[in-house]
Amino acid sequence: MSKFDNKKVMPRYYFLATMMTLLAVIVVAKAGYIMSAKRAYWMEVASRVKKDSVAVKAIRGNILSCNGEIMASSLPEYRLFIDFKAIHEAGNDSLWDTKVDSISEGLSRMFPNRSKAEYRRYLQKGKEKQSRRWSIYDGRVDYNTYCEAKQLPMFRLRGYTGGFYCENFDSRQHPYGSLAERTLGTLYAGKDEAKNGLEQFYDSLLRGKNGIIHRRKVLNKYLDITDTPPTDGADIVTTIDVNMQDLAERAVIGQLNDKDVNGLVGVAIVMEVKTGDIKAIVNMERGADGKLYEMKNHAISDLMEPGSVFKTVSLMTVLEDGMCDTSRVVETGNGIYDMHGRPMRDHNWRHNGYGTITMARSLEVSSNIGVSRIVEDYYGKNPEKFVEGVYRTGITTDFKLPLNGYAPARVRMPKKNARGQWLNWSKTSLAWMSIGYETQIPPISTLAFYNAIANGGRMMYPRFVTGISKNGEMLMTFPAMAVPGHEKICSQRTLGKVQAMLEHVVSKGTAKKAGSKAFKIAGKTGTAQVAQGGSYRNGTMKYLLSFVGYFPADAPRYSCIVCIQKKGLPASSGFSAIAFREIAEGIMAQNLKMDVRDAKDEHSIMVPDVKAGNINSAGNVLHSLGVRTQGQPWNDSQKPVGGTGPRNRHSVTLNRMAMTPANKVPDVKGMGARDAVYLMESRGIKVTLTGRGKVCRQSLQPGQRAVKGQRCHLILE
Repeated sequence: MSKFDNKKVMPRYYFLATMMTLLAVIVVAKAGYIMSAKRAYWMEVASRVKKDSVAVKAIRGNILSCNGEIMASSLPEYRLFIDFKAIHEAGNDSLWDTKVDSISEGLSRMFPNRSKAEYRRYLQKGKEKQSRRWSIYDGRVDYNTYCEAKQLPMFRLRGYTGGFYCENFDSRQHPYGSLAERTLGTLYAGKDEAKNGLEQFYDSLLRGKNGIIHRRKVLNKYLDITDTPPTDGADIVTTIDVNMQDLAERAVIGQLNDKDVNGLVGVAIVMEVKTGDIKAIVNMERGADGKLYEMKNHAISDLMEPGSVFKTVSLMTVLEDGMCDTSRVVETGNGIYDMHGRPMRDHNWRHNGYGTITMARSLEVSSNIGVSRIVEDYYGKNPEKFVEGVYRTGITTDFKLPLNGYAPARVRMPKKNARGQWLNWSKTSLAWMSIGYETQIPPISTLAFYNAIANGGRMMYPRFVTGISKNGEMLMTFPAMAVPGHEKICSQRTLGKVQAMLEHVVSKGTAKKAGSKAFKIAGKTGTAQVAQGGSYRNGTMKYLLSFVGYFPADAPRYSCIVCIQKKGLPASSGFSAIAFREIAEGIMAQNLKMDVRDAKDEHSIMVPDVKAGNINSAGNVLHSLGVRTQGQPWNDSQKPVGGTGPRNRHSVTLNRMAMTPANKVPDVKGMGARDAVYLMESRGIKVTLTGRGKVCRQSLQPGQRAVKGQRCHLILE
C-alpha cells in the first residue's frame, strides 16, 4: 500500500498553486498599472536618477590677433533658478521662511532692478506655485555673480536641498569691443551658431566636437560617466594687428564725425605689402540713432564705381600697351569737353580747367578730360583691347575671401551681336569707364592693385588667417601667396613710371593732405558720385570719397585705402586723405624704437605733468627719465599705490591718497583712463569713456554707495 495519501496532499498542492497563481496575477496587474496609470510618475523619477547620451559641449576655439592677443573667446555665463519643489521635498520650507529676507536683501544688492521688498514678494509667489524653474534674474550673469549668488543663505546648501541651480551657457566675448567685429564675425544670440565673418567660415574648426556622457545617481549624488570625451575647437590666428586696427578705426570715426563730412559709411583697410596680410579692416556705418556701428563688411562687399582711383589702372594699361609715354600732351581746355554729345568735366571747370597738360600731370591733378581723351584716342575703335589690359592688371581677380558677402570686381567686356552692333556698350562707355565709372569694384580689390604697385608689380592674395593652432601648437599654416598670372602686373619700365606719378600726386597734386613730413607717401585720390536707384539724380547726391596708396613710398611696407560715403557737398577726397595720413603716421610711429633717454633734450619740459593714479608706476617712469621725485618713494614692486603727482619747478611730489572704501564710488578725477577704469570696475561699476587725457568729470558722485552693475560715464580731456 502506497504511503502517498492523495486526500491529504492534493488539497495542499491545489492551495499552493492557487496562491501562486493569484500572486502572479497581482504582480502582472501591478506591473500593468505602473506601466499605464503611473507611467508619467516613474518616468520622472527615472529622469532624476539617470540620464543617457547627455551631450557635453566642446569649448569653442579663440580668434587671435597676429601677436597672439585674444580677439574673440568663449566665456561661461549662467541663468539662475530656484526649485521650490526640491526645497519642499528636502523638508526645508521652514528654513526658507526664516532666510527669505536675507536672500531678498542679497539679491537686491546684486540685481538693483528690484528692491528687497519686491524680491520678497516675487520669491514668495514662486514658492506658492511650487515652481521647479523660478528665474532669479531675467538675463545671464557672469561667473563672479554666479559665485556670489551661490553664497547666499539656503543657496549654499549641498546638493539641491537649497533649491538653487543654474543653466550654463557659452558666451562669445570680444575683449577689444567692436574692433574688426564684422571681419571676426558674430554668433547668434543664445546659440553656438556662427552668423558671419571668420566665425562662420571657420566654424567647423572653431566649434570642435561635442562629447557624450551618461549620468547615474549614486548615494544621493550624480556621477558623470564619460562615453566620448569632447574635442575642443582649434584657435584661428589672424593677420589683424590690434594697435593698427585701433588707429584705423579712430581715424575713420574722426573723419565721419567731422562737421563738414557727417559721413554715412567709413571704410579703411591696411595691408602688408610683401605678404598681403590684412593688418586692419574698418567698416563703420551710421545707424538710425546717429551713432556709428560695424553693421556690414563694406570693405569686401561694396560693388561701387570707384571714381578717380581707377585712373591709375587706365594709364597703366596705356603705358603697358606702348601707346605713349607720360610726357604725352593732352588738351583739357577750360575744364569742359564734349565727349560724344555728353559733357565731361574736370573738378576745376569753374576755374577754367587745366588747359594743355601731360599725361603725368593729368593723373597728378586727376583730370577726367585728360585721362579719358588719352584712352579714347588709343582704344576708341577697339575698347575690347582696353578692357583686356584692365584684366591684365589683376584688379578683377576673384580672391575667394573667407568672408560672407565678398563680391569680386566687375568690369564688363564689350560685346557685339551677329550684325556687329554693341550689346552692352555705348559711345560714352569707354571714356567714363577710364575714369572709374561703369565698373563695380570693392575697396579690397582696389587696394590689392595698389599693393601690387608697391610690391614691385607682384599681386598678393589678401590674407586674413595665417594658421590654425591648438594648445599653443600650429596644426596648419596658410602661407602668403601671389595671384597666379599676376606675379607681374606690368613691366618694370611701366611700373617705375606709375610709381613716380603716384608720388607726385601726393607731393604736388590733389593728395597733398595725405602727405607726411616724416616719410614719403604715394597714392591716388578718388571722388565718385554714387548711383541711387539706377540714377545719379535721385534726391540728395551721395559721394564716395577715396584715397588709396602706400608708405613709405621709397621702401613700401604697408598699403592702405580709406573710403568715405557722404551726402551732399563738400565732396572732397581730402577727407579720406587726412584719415590715411593719420593711419600711416600712427603705424610708422609704432615701429619707432627709441631709448627712453631720447625723450629728454634741451628743448623738453624737464618736469612732466603726472596724472593721478598709480604713483608707483609713475615714480618708476620718472626715475627712468631722471626726474627728481619727493614725498612717497617709488619701489620696484608691481603693487599699485594710489596717489597724485603735482609738479613744481624741479621735481614731482608723489602723494599717497587715502583709499576709498570698496563699497563707495571713488574719485577718479585727474586720473588717466587705465587707473580710473581699474578703480571703478574693482567695485563692480561699468565704465564708458569719452575723449582722451585726464578724467575731468564723472557721472557718479564720489563717496556715494557703489552698486554693482551701475554705469559711470567718464569724460576725459
